Amino acid sequence: MSKCIITINRMFGSGGRIIGKALAEELGFKFYDKELIEMASKEKNIPFDEFARVDEKKASQWLYPVDYELQMNPEYHFVPMNDVLYDLQKKSILEAADKENCVIVGRCGNYILKDYKDKHISLFIYAPFEERVKTVMARTGREEKSVRKMVKRTDKERRAYYEYFTDTNWLDMLQYDLCINSSTVSKEQIIQMVKKLL
Repeated sequence: MSKCIITINRMFGSGGRIIGKALAEELGFKFYDKELIEMASKEKNIPFDEFARVDEKKASQWLYPVDYELQMNPEYHFVPMNDVLYDLQKKSILEAADKENCVIVGRCGNYILKDYKDKHISLFIYAPFEERVKTVMARTGREEKSVRKMVKRTDKERRAYYEYFTDTNWLDMLQYDLCINSSTVSKEQIIQMVKKLL
């Protein structure tokens, strides 16, 4: 098989990360999700937790509480950490696409790699709200009311993040190669679908 990158955008609780991880293992591809935060953290020597707090969230007006040395660096002065992280992750995604087969979850991967059509397949994993609430409740053990708020909030944050950095509609299915309702298709079936598409 020729070199390939698979990007996955996903609704919260649809299993997009789990499916992406399983796909990478099945195909022998490198897997990138929170690994992109770790790479950015190491590159700029900024604590992982600071980046994780703004990961896949729209840039805000608050500034990173930097120490004096970092504050004097013009690279960070008055730049929200959301923007710093996005730029670093974009760089890592482009570098990964140039060197290896990989699966990339979230972080506007499909948009960043829109010019890689010859070796890029984009997926959107979704599921009905009620199904996603049940999935997250089972995964976290949290009460239903709390999970409902979490699912709505996370979807809202992901959508705002995506649309802020791409100026396109997160839910526009025309920008994805394959859109899958994970509540009606098993993980194993999805893997086989993607393998056939490849």
